[in-house]
Amino acid sequence: MLCDICNQNEATVHLTEIVNEQVTELHLCEQCAQQKSMQMEQQFGLSDLLAGLADSDKLIAAPEKITAKCLNCNLTYKDFKKIGRLGCSECYVYFKKYLTPLLKRIHGSNIHAGKTPQKSALVTKVKKKALSVFELKEKLQQAIASEEFEQAATIRDQIRELEKKQKNGTKDEEGCE
Repeated sequence: MLCDICNQNEATVHLTEIVNEQVTELHLCEQCAQQKSMQMEQQFGLSDLLAGLADSDKLIAAPEKITAKCLNCNLTYKDFKKIGRLGCSECYVYFKKYLTPLLKRIHGSNIHAGKTPQKSALVTKVKKKALSVFELKEKLQQAIASEEFEQAATIRDQIRELEKKQKNGTKDEEGCE
């Protein structure tokens, strides 16, 4: 099948466009697909997407009133919304209050679990334990904040035990090879 735009090259990219409730299928070669991609990015960039998502929920405060600023790179939250990129790794710390709901909305979660090779059950097991420690630490913070100290002590003990198992498990795994 030939490209719908240039009618010269083999179509390798297939797009479905929905504009004003009308569905259009495009079959494009790589060159035309790249040009189309650049056009779409100019019309609707990542920063617009992030700004739209942030504004649509009215997450915490009106965006104009947010004065958060990264002390490492001096990026403001307003600048982040304009360019759609953080300036440095410290921005995640300074903008955490605003990024957490945004990431949760975009990805469905604010915890990165990543992907693991199917053959590596050991890696998967270690990641699951690390994830559960992270979740327990969040529960611990919630219990402390709500002054449920008995529950917090129980969660703290669970975290210690999991971390101890992880530490021992890592030593055992290293010794096996």
